[in-house]
Amino acid sequence: MITDFRLKVFRTVARQLSFTAAARLLYISQPAVTKHIRELEKQIQKPLFNRMGKRISLTKEGELLLDYANKILDLYEALDMAVQDLQNVEAGEIRLGGSTTVAQYILPILLTKFKKRYGQIKITLQNANTETIEHFVSSRKIDLGIIEGPARNPLLHYEPFVQDEIVLVRHCHHEEAYKEILTVDQLKRLPLVLREEGSGTRAVVLQALAEKGIALTDLNIEMELGSTESIKNYLRSSDAFAFLSVHTVLPELQSRQVSIVDFTDLEISRVLQFVTLHGQYNPLLARFRQFCLTHYNQTE
Repeated sequence: MITDFRLKVFRTVARQLSFTAAARLLYISQPAVTKHIRELEKQIQKPLFNRMGKRISLTKEGELLLDYANKILDLYEALDMAVQDLQNVEAGEIRLGGSTTVAQYILPILLTKFKKRYGQIKITLQNANTETIEHFVSSRKIDLGIIEGPARNPLLHYEPFVQDEIVLVRHCHHEEAYKEILTVDQLKRLPLVLREEGSGTRAVVLQALAEKGIALTDLNIEMELGSTESIKNYLRSSDAFAFLSVHTVLPELQSRQVSIVDFTDLEISRVLQFVTLHGQYNPLLARFRQFCLTHYNQTE
């Protein structure tokens, strides 16, 4: 029997086209992902992926299964929402905390949709960096956080929300986009603007660079600033570069105010995560989390 979790594993691999990325998103080991896919292929008696070295692609059978997996898992999500609606949780308060990227660029549209559907539920939102949001959750100042940094506090429970990409950007200054494709070693010569210590974006960037052998002291740091908007405003009158979430620069990319600098050997991604206290269950929080997961793609 094909289980719903096995379908979720398959769909994640199919979307990421990477066993490693799927394992990271699902918080299971890569061998576990491989085992689930092999069991599916054994049941279907056909390969689901073409394997070409480290690269994979869907076979015709894989494309067919992905179509049905999407329908089945969407029905599960709809059922979960319907069951939660039967609980008649129509009032109460949710104290949210969001790290910068989430609070400023992702949550506002979701909160608007949620409020239209659940008008009697009061929501407050605090905006701070990842480290501070984790502290607010552990000290019970907020009920639910959504953060952009790596999971690191053993007292807290983390659940994946959405995938995010970190890109290096530069303001165009009415000129052509920056077209040079860099190696990670060439990054050392660029003037950089970084987020402040405690920022989730900063932590993810420095971790990715450390894996390439680049330390913070190797970088040419021109400025450290405490918010994404401050960095974007700084770039408008500077020749500096900055690592930012692609969510935060979508309007500037569309209007060609900023351009993305490509690398031959560097990709930085992360998983935005829900964070709560271990053992905490609240039907309001469960409803809000499911609403975010169900409606996020409709905000794109």
